[in-house]
Amino acid sequence: MRKTSEQYNREAAACREIFEKKMKDYGSAWRILRSSSLTDQLYIKAKRIRSLEEKLSSKVDEGIDDEYKAIVNYSIMALIQLEKGYSEESDLDEALLLKLYDQYLAEAKQLMENKNHDYDEAWREMRTSSLTDMILQKLMRIRQIEMNDGKTIISEGLDANYFDMINYALFALIQLSEQK
Repeated sequence: MRKTSEQYNREAAACREIFEKKMKDYGSAWRILRSSSLTDQLYIKAKRIRSLEEKLSSKVDEGIDDEYKAIVNYSIMALIQLEKGYSEESDLDEALLLKLYDQYLAEAKQLMENKNHDYDEAWREMRTSSLTDMILQKLMRIRQIEMNDGKTIISEGLDANYFDMINYALFALIQLSEQK
């Protein structure tokens, strides 16, 4: 599991670097997005990955890796929005947003380590396309929970689904890097 932790950290660092650079380019303009808009953005990214997996070609100069990284970052943005709510302006400074990013990424990693222990790294035997499908399934669950005003009767809430998508996307990035 040490190898997994190191690979996870490497892929997560690449995602964070993109998030930080985009913060410098755009600020926190994404803070205006409601949770449902972030869900739709995540859905677009996951659908594009599935489309590229099936077509085996791309007409846009962004690969599957880029889309998985976007899923990590948009999922963390969604977790921040769940905590802070959306805003009509860029109301949080870069330092606070990076602190929140790191907090949620650390929570995702702890969840990964706990599940990895219990499941014996079963994700390593999965197809990357199955991880894509599981992300799409989580998005369908999130949409239903959003239609239920964020309430569940017996199931995990929105945050658990976002955390799972972070981990599935990072697992996919690890798998893709091993295939290169």
